[in-house]
Amino acid sequence: MKAAEVRELDVQELEQRLAQTRRELFNLRFQHATGQLENTGQLQEVRKNIARLLTVLNRKKLENEE
Repeated sequence: MKAAEVRELDVQELEQRLAQTRRELFNLRFQHATGQLENTGQLQEVRKNIARLLTVLNRKKLENEE
């Protein structure tokens, strides 16, 4: 997920995408704990995606308040 793609989404879509990505991270952590996860780099990528989503979401909420 690219930052430019995230910036184009509205607040509601960002919140939905954030919830979906957090579920994905939970599933990846569970797979990692049970030894089923082959590509452990996915964990880092998903965490970065969550950070991107939170950053853009917070900026948009601040813009709406002003």
